[in-house]
Amino acid sequence: MIGTPLSFLLYGTVLVLVFVGIIFYNYSKKNKDKIEQAKYNMMDDDDEA
Repeated sequence: MIGTPLSFLLYGTVLVLVFVGIIFYNYSKKNKDKIEQAKYNMMDDDDEA
């Protein structure tokens, strides 16, 4: 047998917690301005020659 069911349960739980952490990080009010700024930087015109 490759792994025990407990190890699969722990691995799945860790993956879900990491995913939830990423979601909370991206949608927190503190980080929203920093994340949204990248979108506006792409729209800025760098070719002013």
